[in-house]
Amino acid sequence: MATMLTIGDFSRMTHLSVKALRHYHDVGLLEPAQVDTASGYRLYQASQVPVAQVIRRFRDLGMPLEEVKTVLDAPDVATRNQVVVAHLQRMESQLSETQSMVASLRSLLERPATPIAVEYRSAPAMSTLAITEPVTVDDLEEFWVGAFEELYRALAAAGVEPSGPGGALYPNELFELEKGEVVVYVPVVGGVAPSGRAVPFEIPAAELAITVHEGSFAELDQSYGALGTYVAERELGVEGPIREQYLVTYRHTEDESQHRTEVCWPVFHTTTAPAEPTGTSPPSDGSRRRDG
Repeated sequence: MATMLTIGDFSRMTHLSVKALRHYHDVGLLEPAQVDTASGYRLYQASQVPVAQVIRRFRDLGMPLEEVKTVLDAPDVATRNQVVVAHLQRMESQLSETQSMVASLRSLLERPATPIAVEYRSAPAMSTLAITEPVTVDDLEEFWVGAFEELYRALAAAGVEPSGPGGALYPNELFELEKGEVVVYVPVVGGVAPSGRAVPFEIPAAELAITVHEGSFAELDQSYGALGTYVAERELGVEGPIREQYLVTYRHTEDESQHRTEVCWPVFHTTTAPAEPTGTSPPSDGSRRRDG
């Protein structure tokens, strides 16, 4: 029996807002697998995650909905590629950020699925220095970069070394409604005096299913999709923010292929267990975050 996902879970897995998903349903671009006749609730299948991510990548590249629909409805690979190539040729002359998204799209279309490893972890409460603000998706990159710069400056001024990698908490509302209260933090041992926006903050204990995303933030939604599918198939998910922890970032190397980010999905129960491989879905614009 196919795993059914609520529109909220599907939004988190694909980084498409609930508003966008409803619109794509209305225009016939991405229809839910099922609509409850009594409540009107939309339900999606896990197998639709790759399709949604393809749509999102094309939309990131500025492709009109009509062309996206042409690609998805193409009767054969040649017809599909003809539309894709024509659009990419228009985009390749633009900014380097756009060229990076083109490469990400090609990777999405051509690279076969690869397994991911999932670790269960009982994460204890953690003392941090943090900045918390309501942020829109459009402003996330600027907030993220500025917040980490401010946090590390505050720690350096106080003579305090971080006790672990920086991280962030992303509430459901950020994915579903395109705005939410984001917490960017750096772990510390002991108290640190407030400095500007940076204040002491305790990250609550949580049960987490975790996978490590290797490489650019531009393809981080691949790991979100794969991990979210893994959790949904096992009916482990609970309400709570998605946690990202930045093991290797631009603070360590400019080589994006060496970057490592833990994606942590809240679950109702975990046990100590070896990493378990699971299938992954093909590729957030992810140009955000040049620190951590």
